[in-house]
Amino acid sequence: QVQLVESGGGLVQAGGSLRLSCAATGRTFSSYAMGWFRQAAGKEREFVAAISRSGGSTDYADSVKGRFTISRDNAKNTMYLQMNSLKPEDTAVYYCAADRRWAPSSIQVTMADYSYWGQGTQVTVSS
Repeated sequence: QVQLVESGGGLVQAGGSLRLSCAATGRTFSSYAMGWFRQAAGKEREFVAAISRSGGSTDYADSVKGRFTISRDNAKNTMYLQMNSLKPEDTAVYYCAADRRWAPSSIQVTMADYSYWGQGTQVTVSS
C-alpha cells in the first residue's frame, strides 16, 4: 500500500508557472504507475498526465500538451508536474494517483486504473 501527499499548489497569474509534487510513502515507489488528475468546481475529475513505472513513457491530455511536463524521481519517491503557461481554465484541485497492477512501460489514463489517491492540492490561475 502507498500513501500520496500532493504539494506545490497555489495562486498564480495567467502565463505563470507552478510545480506540483506528489510524495509517496513506502519502499516500492518504482513499482507504481503514476498519474495526475484534476477536478474543477462543478466538473468531473479529468486526466491530466501519466507516467510509467520507470519514467520512460508519458502521456498528456490534449489541453495541457506542450505546457505541462510530468516526471518522477524514484530515488526520492516523488512525482512532479511542471506547469507552464498556465491559463484560468487550469484552475482545479490536482490529484496524484498510483497503482502497481500495470506493466513497467504501461501508462494509465483513466481513474479506474488507479487504486491510490492523494488528498489534492488547489491550483488557482487568475486572469
